[in-house]
Parts: sequence; structure tokens; C-alpha cells
Amino acid sequence: MKKILVSECLYGGRIVRYDANDVTETNPIFLKWKEEGRLIPICPEVFGGLPTPRPDSQRVEGKVMTGAGADVTAEYTAGAEEALRLAKENDVVFAVMKQDSPSCGSKFIYDGTFTDTKIPGQGLAVEYLRNAGFKVFAEEDLEDALAYLEEAEA
Repeated sequence: MKKILVSECLYGGRIVRYDANDVTETNPIFLKWKEEGRLIPICPEVFGGLPTPRPDSQRVEGKVMTGAGADVTAEYTAGAEEALRLAKENDVVFAVMKQDSPSCGSKFIYDGTFTDTKIPGQGLAVEYLRNAGFKVFAEEDLEDALAYLEEAEA
């Protein structure tokens, strides 16, 4: 059975989001994968040593910064490295990561101005995963992810 790396905030069971909100995924496709034991949860930010809750952060000119100007690039990098290690260790077929996050965004991220403006881009953990050859889906693309899984297991 193929494994899937997922953002822990989507997996549920433990609050890890920066704002301490719960965004547990309830899509039946995701729930079936969870029930089957396919999902490997990771919160790169928590694995990188950041607390919950934590200051909002965004990618800014090659770094990850908080709205107050603190550089948290080292923590985000450590978390991205851990996500990649888990993906390799578990031979995952792909990842499903939380959209818009400076770690896990796969299509869009915030633009670094802290004005709630999104731009096309990817989070640091997604960048590491993709650079290593892993396919990454956003949580709204579970039908596409299912088709990819079915092809991989055919």
C-alpha cells in the first residue's frame, strides 16, 4: 500500500496551525486514506521547533519572516528537511499539503507584505519535496490526487 505525506493540520487530532485553528480535512477521499493507514502527517513548522500558536510568517526574498520582522528561516528550513526525510523514509507516492502556507502551500502563498495578498508560489517544505521529485497536491485537489494514486498502484 502506497503512503501519502500530509500536512498535520489537515490530518487532525493535534492542533499545530500557527493560529491554533482546526482545519481537519473531511473530504471522503482523505478520510478513506486515513482509515487505510496511508497518511504520514507532518507539520514542518512544529518539527522545525516553532510553537503553536506562533506568529504569522511569510516568504520574503528567500527568507521566511514573521510580521514583526523576526527571521524564522532556520526553523522553516529544518522543518522542510524533516518533511523530505519522512517522505523518503516512507517512500510516499505524493504529498497533500495545506494551501497558502509558507511551508506547505503548493499553488499559492502570501506575498510577504502581510497584507493578505496571495501570489502564485510554494512553501519551503513543498519546494524541498518537489526538488526531490515528489508530486505535491493541495487539499482542494484530492480527486486529482486519487487518480494519481490509482495510476501509481495499477
